[in-house]
Amino acid sequence: MQKQKRRTTFKARQLTVVGLLSGISIFLSLTPLGFIPILPINPTIMHVPVIIGAIIEGPMIGAFIGGIFGLSSMVRAFMTPTPTNFIFWNPIISIGVRILIGVVAGYVYRALKNRNYGVAVSAVAGSLTNTIGVLGLAFVFYLSRYAAGLGISEAAATTFILSIVGTNGVPEAIISALITVPVIAAYRKMKK
Repeated sequence: MQKQKRRTTFKARQLTVVGLLSGISIFLSLTPLGFIPILPINPTIMHVPVIIGAIIEGPMIGAFIGGIFGLSSMVRAFMTPTPTNFIFWNPIISIGVRILIGVVAGYVYRALKNRNYGVAVSAVAGSLTNTIGVLGLAFVFYLSRYAAGLGISEAAATTFILSIVGTNGVPEAIISALITVPVIAAYRKMKK
């Protein structure tokens, strides 16, 4: 009887974490608050709730939150068409990569759990999974269409994609760690 009650409580906590962090992720993706304007770049923090969920509850819960984030990203791409939003119409990019954020961050954290830097490294790994996954698959699947959408050559589009990895991807990874570390520290204090 005691074990059954414990499992129910555990599932309820997981469901609460999924609901809360998915809601935050959707909110960030539908509002300008999901971006941090640091001229001349605009790094996103929409994936941070996925990373936090993966660290708190494990890779599978992180994957679930990532899937919800990805689905909201896909819906937003259909609702607000831009010359390059077609990339996110592809569920492999919009949903699959976002699921991988939770999986990668969760397993990296498990591997480094007993180390002080585990949360920061997990946040960086999850963030880079998003950047490299989205841009890498956009390059593989849509380079010609992406170049045409921007009105540039494929060579220029390749350079542009690579520059985004450096100019947005690296700052996003750092910002993800700077947000995730204190959030997880506060969570641990509350949990005690």
